[in-house]
Amino acid sequence: MERLLCYSLILISFSQAFVQKDMSKTAFVFPKESSNSYVSLNAQSKKPLTAFTVCLHIYTDLSTTRSFSIFSYATKKNSNDILIFWSKDKGYVFGVGGPEIVFKASEIPEAPTHICASWESATGLVEFWVDGKPKVRKSLRKGYTVATEASIVLGQEQDSYGGGFDVNQSFVGDIGDVNMWDTVLSPEQINTVYVGGTLSPSVLNWQTLAYAVQGNVLIKPQLWP
Repeated sequence: MERLLCYSLILISFSQAFVQKDMSKTAFVFPKESSNSYVSLNAQSKKPLTAFTVCLHIYTDLSTTRSFSIFSYATKKNSNDILIFWSKDKGYVFGVGGPEIVFKASEIPEAPTHICASWESATGLVEFWVDGKPKVRKSLRKGYTVATEASIVLGQEQDSYGGGFDVNQSFVGDIGDVNMWDTVLSPEQINTVYVGGTLSPSVLNWQTLAYAVQGNVLIKPQLWP
């Protein structure tokens, strides 16, 4: 009986850790590098993923200084099941199921930047968009399935499920407009998202976002239109 009560209290505590809120016109602000400041996101859909698109805004001046994590999606099967990362001197790194590919870039302009990344298992095809402009398509992890029970983190890169953070990979700046679909968006849909339209995201929806803040993370008005 005591064990059951303890388990129930843990579940209640966990459920209360996430707040659901319309985050329109706001952003998460990570004011300084840290190994314990981050935001956890709770996915609306709990299905395995054989395709997805992630879009978000970032605003940082770190790109010529060091590498940092942009979007970290870990499962119990793989701590880097989905990863969007900036690598200094290389560019944008995109990973699915562990393997990674690089989209070359010398820097991220010191201005709000919109990123979309998509992948589909059937072909392995990856598309990466920066400020509404596509990079050259590449291929990664054809036939793979992204597992369920995701730990989705902004501000840190997970080297283990829900943890393993490195201060030297932490994000400093603003992140906002985080949306995720379980499909590959078309170029027309990417443009709609880029200019501020909505397409009813199925995995993460910025307008009904379930999140939990840990450490020194602030919620402030967006600095972009």
